[in-house]
Amino acid sequence: MSDWRIYRGAGLPHDGARQLPDPPPWREFTARSPEGADGADGPPDGPVDSEEVDNARRLGVKRRLVESFHPRPEEVEAVNAALQLRRPLLVTGTPGTGKSTLAHAVAHELRLGRVLRWPIVSRTTLQDGLYHYDAIGRLQDVQLDRAVSGDAVRQPPIGSYIRLGPLGTALLPSPDGLPRVLLIDEFDKSDIDLPNDLLNVLEEGEFTIRELERRAEREPATDVLTDDGTPVTVVGGRVRCTAFPFIILTSNGERDFPAALLRRCIQHDLKPPGEKQLAAMVAAHLGEEALEEGAELIERFLQREPGEVVATDQLLNALYVTQRAAHAEQVTRNRLAEMLLRPLDRPR
Repeated sequence: MSDWRIYRGAGLPHDGARQLPDPPPWREFTARSPEGADGADGPPDGPVDSEEVDNARRLGVKRRLVESFHPRPEEVEAVNAALQLRRPLLVTGTPGTGKSTLAHAVAHELRLGRVLRWPIVSRTTLQDGLYHYDAIGRLQDVQLDRAVSGDAVRQPPIGSYIRLGPLGTALLPSPDGLPRVLLIDEFDKSDIDLPNDLLNVLEEGEFTIRELERRAEREPATDVLTDDGTPVTVVGGRVRCTAFPFIILTSNGERDFPAALLRRCIQHDLKPPGEKQLAAMVAAHLGEEALEEGAELIERFLQREPGEVVATDQLLNALYVTQRAAHAEQVTRNRLAEMLLRPLDRPR
């Protein structure tokens, strides 16, 4: 397309939305085949699970280049210390430095399956991460069945109304002896009580489903759903890990954590990506040609003022859009780059 614009602001309805190009790889929500030997990618030949989609979004669709992630030695050492000590890894850094991506990189390299993700907000409680019991839904189903049949009905199985959260799923016994990867994202957004509430679970690697524990004598084993959406059997209402999960807690450094939590974690301060890490990231998402075509923007990103907060995904956004606007006037491309690379800490 000679004109990169789909919306023109003319007020005249048209079908330009049908001409939208493929989304940026990191905003692709449908499965695409990994890059083949000839460098081509496209729709999958067969079913592709959510793990493949997540990896493509986080690590890049150019799968041959994932190995060029180039983590710094201290990052590799921190991950290995957490793996060997069976301790959570608390990763602190400014937005966009790759804290969440680190969890996906570890899961991809060690073949540990889909990353379990627990996003944290100010209202999040420990219960949210462990499991949810839909007591109201169970009662409504009983009342609905009674209204339809007109007779007393048998209560549906309680396990049908219990679903394990990301943390609860990560703590399930591992049939193959391998740990699950759990990303506890934006942990510094939590309520002040959550870090302390987590202490016992992180130390003991187990928790109890109270609703099942009370029924253990009558129903010693109950099938419930996991965060993956698959059924699993819980015995005696107790979940206890056999392989402690690899847990990454991310923080933007907006608050301090209690010493009791810090002593249970391996701590690592993730620095913004350097030239080598940035080149690998751009190539993995946009291809080698983007390094040459976007050399000016990449250099501008690397030479930003000390302390200026600009996330790497802002650079990827700027590279992607300015490439699409390659035929536009230079002033337009400069304006786009300025808009997309605005520092996050700059007041409006």
